[in-house]
Amino acid sequence: MASGSLNEDPGLFGPHSILWRVNRESAVTLAGTCAILMQLAHPKVAAGVRDHSRYQVDAAGRLRRTLDLTLAIVFGPRPAAMEAVRAINARHRSVRGPGYSAMDPELLLWVHATLVYSAIRGYRALVGPLTEAEADQYYQDTKEIGVLLGIPQGMYPERLDAFEAYLRRMIDSRELSVGPDARRMVDLVLRPSLRGVPRLAFAPLTIITAGLLPPELRDAYGLKWGKPQRAAFAACCAGLPRLVAIAPELVRWLPPARRAYRRLRLRTA
Repeated sequence: MASGSLNEDPGLFGPHSILWRVNRESAVTLAGTCAILMQLAHPKVAAGVRDHSRYQVDAAGRLRRTLDLTLAIVFGPRPAAMEAVRAINARHRSVRGPGYSAMDPELLLWVHATLVYSAIRGYRALVGPLTEAEADQYYQDTKEIGVLLGIPQGMYPERLDAFEAYLRRMIDSRELSVGPDARRMVDLVLRPSLRGVPRLAFAPLTIITAGLLPPELRDAYGLKWGKPQRAAFAACCAGLPRLVAIAPELVRWLPPARRAYRRLRLRTA
């Protein structure tokens, strides 16, 4: 629980929000690859990434820049948050091609849904419990971000259970299909090329991603999910929350979150 002074700008949400509680956790970023693979399962999203990104030469850099902007919206003071919103919208306006536009509200809603799904699922699997009421509040808070990024309020399912039904309909529909573009990019997402880091080091990330993905999409990507993979994922879900619970904030919380608490001169009890 946070305590301290709120003399500074708390931003769009503030330290008592469930959005801060979930998104400050470093472990939750491990669910980011789950969100990306879900996004790429939509052929129009995959086409946009193929045509307008540098995934092939700088996959890790692209992910870092996207994460930085997202965290600025959540943890930054209001001017910084709105500047990040403008940067994302400006980028999206330039992403268009045959049959797709990054400003398409349907595509924006799907991308948004993958982020909400992966954050809630990742927190529960890798950090700790989250009640249905807390998960619903997290979803409600993220709607405010989605509206700023061009998703009409009326498009959103009203509550978390309706949101989960939307996810199920999308997964079961013909709109999602892991095509050639997604298959070419999956290896770059799960095993990015980083100087000095052997690709084998990313094996745990592949296990976590496979465990968090909806089973239909995991199978569509051809990710292994036999007894060894299931056991490894279970071990992650059993061990990582224990490590998170005892980790110092310097390790446990993401830098933008730590800066936000310092900005507000807050400490945790």
